[in-house]
Amino acid sequence: MAPIDVTAAFLPLTDSAILVAARECGFAEEEGLALSLLRETSWANIRDRMAIGQFEAAHMLAPMPIAFALGLTPLALDVVVPMAMGLGGNAVTVSAELYERMNDAQTFSPPDPAGSGAALKDVVEQRKRAGEEPMQFGVVHAHSGHNFELRYWLAASGIAPDRDVEIVIMPPPFMPDALASGQIDGFCVGEPWNSVAVSTGAGRIATVKSSIWKSSPEKVLGMRADWARQNGTAVSRLVRALYRAAEWCGSSENHGALAHILARPEYIGQPAALIARALDGSILEGEAGAGRARFFDPFSNAATFPWQSHALWFYSQMVRWGQVRHTPANAETARRCYRPDLYRAALQPLSVAIPAANAKVEGALRTTEPVGATSGTLRLGPDGFFDGRIFDPDRLDAYLAEDVA
Repeated sequence: MAPIDVTAAFLPLTDSAILVAARECGFAEEEGLALSLLRETSWANIRDRMAIGQFEAAHMLAPMPIAFALGLTPLALDVVVPMAMGLGGNAVTVSAELYERMNDAQTFSPPDPAGSGAALKDVVEQRKRAGEEPMQFGVVHAHSGHNFELRYWLAASGIAPDRDVEIVIMPPPFMPDALASGQIDGFCVGEPWNSVAVSTGAGRIATVKSSIWKSSPEKVLGMRADWARQNGTAVSRLVRALYRAAEWCGSSENHGALAHILARPEYIGQPAALIARALDGSILEGEAGAGRARFFDPFSNAATFPWQSHALWFYSQMVRWGQVRHTPANAETARRCYRPDLYRAALQPLSVAIPAANAKVEGALRTTEPVGATSGTLRLGPDGFFDGRIFDPDRLDAYLAEDVA
């Protein structure tokens, strides 16, 4: 039987790993797929090229399918999310000059988000008193986890996004040069672009996504809904291939090989040693008191499960920052973008442990705990927000009211 052709786009980021590994390590081929990968330079390109039908699936910002569904994009498209592509993987990097100014204002130890946030707030207040212009921070897209988590960290630290700092949009590969040239004061981006800035001396990592919100979602497999409806077999095969690739990527024994694959020009095109920093958790090595820690998780902790509570948290941030008006219909539209039913159907033949629920209370797990699974044993957590808040998707209105109060 001839293989099924599938074309997927990706950006040159370490968290494209499971898509790249599915092709390069034979997992897609073993599932009867001829997987072609297209390297793009910006999320806007992926958004627009998918909308006009140039590929079926993509490594995609987790909030982007929600933005499509809510009519927030220039071109209309219905996108479904049959699986996630990992947890964590982003960091907030500031210029070397700003880092020193923060440390002079208040000593902190990366990646502690409370300490770095308090230090940044002191600098913001100093600049206000001196009549200086607001600092600029780069994010990769308005509808991105980077934007929402940066804003969450700033606001919880007493810094008002859009008033105390300006947030600007730019593609990930441009950010280290923008920081080095002084065009921006900091950025929130996925790896390896934080490490690129650090390696040149232009920047220092202040905090990381996995400390702002532990076990937080990042990229997803976005898929054209019309194609998914008409090609159920291909959807299941692709999810299985990516799941097996995620398991391979999650093994420390494979990190060296994975870093060298991703380093190739057609993928990330950066040194394998820089890429490995995210995979092995050594991204902060060299900082005082910092060692190896979980930074990017492609497999464990149900890293590939498309939790509908993740979709609703991103929706809550869209509402919080004025991108969309909250209504029950809009909330339901956001929730339905994430499709755990497609994930379970695809993986049923593998007899693996899959969450039994479609959503969970985010931020409630302080330690690793067993949770209900379709089969076998599944442990999740911790998943806390650094400021101690809890997001209960069944109490969405109350959560949104807290941000207004």
